[in-house]
Amino acid sequence: MVALLFPVVLLNYLDRQMLATMKSSMVADIPSIANRADWGLVLGSFKWVYALLSPVGGYIADRYSRRHVICVSLVTWSLVTWMTGHVTSFHQLIAARALMGVSEACYLPAALALITEYHLGNSRSRAVGVHQTGLYLGLILGGYAGHLADAPSFGWRWVFSLGGMVGVGYAIPLFALLRNAPRVESAGDSVPPLAVARELVGNPNFILLVLYFTLPAIAGWVVRDWMPDILREKFHLGQGSAGVKAVVYVQVASLIGAVVGGVLADRWMQRSWRGRIRISAIGTFLFLPALFGVGNASTLWIAVASLILFGIGWGFFDCNNMPILCQITRPEVRATGYGFMNMVSISCGGFGDWGFGALRDANVPLNAIFGTFAGVALLSVFIVLRITPTVSSPSPTLKPT
Repeated sequence: MVALLFPVVLLNYLDRQMLATMKSSMVADIPSIANRADWGLVLGSFKWVYALLSPVGGYIADRYSRRHVICVSLVTWSLVTWMTGHVTSFHQLIAARALMGVSEACYLPAALALITEYHLGNSRSRAVGVHQTGLYLGLILGGYAGHLADAPSFGWRWVFSLGGMVGVGYAIPLFALLRNAPRVESAGDSVPPLAVARELVGNPNFILLVLYFTLPAIAGWVVRDWMPDILREKFHLGQGSAGVKAVVYVQVASLIGAVVGGVLADRWMQRSWRGRIRISAIGTFLFLPALFGVGNASTLWIAVASLILFGIGWGFFDCNNMPILCQITRPEVRATGYGFMNMVSISCGGFGDWGFGALRDANVPLNAIFGTFAGVALLSVFIVLRITPTVSSPSPTLKPT
């Protein structure tokens, strides 16, 4: 199941990352994009729509076939990716990114919920971690899109068109092979949306997890969306070289961090009910030196080393969010819960993208911006350590120590 979903999440994040690494080519070809704040709105338009619809996508995945939700989402966002290669104005690009948000909102809650239904107990964090490596590989491949955009025989429009066609093609074997996990019918299957929302919002542990999922992710989105442009300007790199250095190193580190973090979390869960929480907290703590390093880097390789450290921490953080959610919520509301987490986190990420562009237009120093992000990461460590697992433990005798 993880192997079938791996190419889907790869395409999901490849289609997102290409925009950031081909910024220079797209801005040059679409003159109505006037400044950094406009580009921040392009980045934010996807996030705000994606965020708003994520709980809806999660609720649909909880109530209906996860298999159908995943396949329809893949086809739709692939068509929108193809359409993005044919836009000619700032407003058309905004509209295309908003449509991308509509189409991608359903995938991640449905996919992670399906994986956790197949992988119970001591393989759960590893399964989610392996799935997330597809996400990072998609970001890595997206980092090379700047080179293709610079190539006279290809260009940014060709890259978007090809990505869309590949996604539609993969949807055919995916629909034929993907299967829903056996699910026990329960009263929760017929609970109306408002009742599900009340259940989640009334859960103090869930509120803490939403805050924890959101605060570090603001810095994560800025690193993902703006770092190619930051390195290009600060160290006078070409678009292709900046895209590779800003994306590849941090995402390879994230990939390794997700696998290692998943293994460590599953092993720690055999000794303590809080194992996944503690591994995630360690990853978030690594953000502090990493973000200070990014903001104060005097050379390119100091910046790259800081991004690698950030990526390792991100992998630890990312592979454990859904498994922690499984420790504090019922199975019938988990996709909805993850969708709600996405809504809050990515909404703030959209404002972070726009705000970062506005701050850079106002010449606010990078070290001040990333220093603030580091302080937020420290707060996040204290938040996650306040979460208390309540649903189940990995063994009947294990206590939540």
